[in-house]
Amino acid sequence: MMKSAVTICLVPEAKQGPFVFHCDPTAAGLQESCRIAAELGFHGVEVFPESAEAFPREHLMRSLATHHLSLAAVGTGAGWVKHKLHMCHADSQLRSQARAFIAGIIDRAGEFGAPAIVGSMQGRFEGNISRDTGLNILADALASLGDHASRHGQVLLYEPLNRYETNLFTQQAEAATFLQSRDCGNVRLLCDLFHMNIEEADSARAILEAGSLVGHIHWADSNRWAMGRGQTNPNPIIAALSSIGYDGYLSAEIFPRPTATEAARQSAESMHRFFSQ
Repeated sequence: MMKSAVTICLVPEAKQGPFVFHCDPTAAGLQESCRIAAELGFHGVEVFPESAEAFPREHLMRSLATHHLSLAAVGTGAGWVKHKLHMCHADSQLRSQARAFIAGIIDRAGEFGAPAIVGSMQGRFEGNISRDTGLNILADALASLGDHASRHGQVLLYEPLNRYETNLFTQQAEAATFLQSRDCGNVRLLCDLFHMNIEEADSARAILEAGSLVGHIHWADSNRWAMGRGQTNPNPIIAALSSIGYDGYLSAEIFPRPTATEAARQSAESMHRFFSQ
């Protein structure tokens, strides 16, 4: 059975980002976000922390236990937002720092039985890094970090972004072929419906073609608002996910509009409507 999750951002620098709840990593902030998530019927939360060192382990553990929630996934994007680190940087020392940053998040997520996400930290090829070189660097990093995730019994989630955010992979099929051909056996795709709305001719078909490599879904409408407030028809997407036997999370990574609580409520309703069918 598919599960529902909502995003919580703990990074002040990302306060304009597409996350439903924004709070500081204190007990009160996490408790309130988790309380609302639980009241709306979500099964879990997806967290975007500042770093492994700043990860609010004890506060999060108590909040999840109190409200009977699971940790769906942990984002690594603060490595880019705060420190401008990414895996394909022309500076090899910064590439190493990026890998270490992601590995630390993998370890924190693993303690909760959750996967880590590589999205914006994949970076882009530019300057003296050609596309071929960039893809070789990316493959090596994903394979290594995927192996690191396996120590916790988890996969690593790789998210193709839209053309305005990366020049590596923007479509699911191309990314899936890359993972299968580059010894990235412990890496799965995070299919973000917002990015897919920009890049895919048919999002449902893209999911069907990715098949068992689909590891996580970011549930967003075409405008990155809650599902139902844009132009996306979710019915074929749910049918495709059911067809491939997907039983992971639909996670609302969206703007908190018109309010965080209303965005969460509409997301929960759109997800649970399909779960009940």
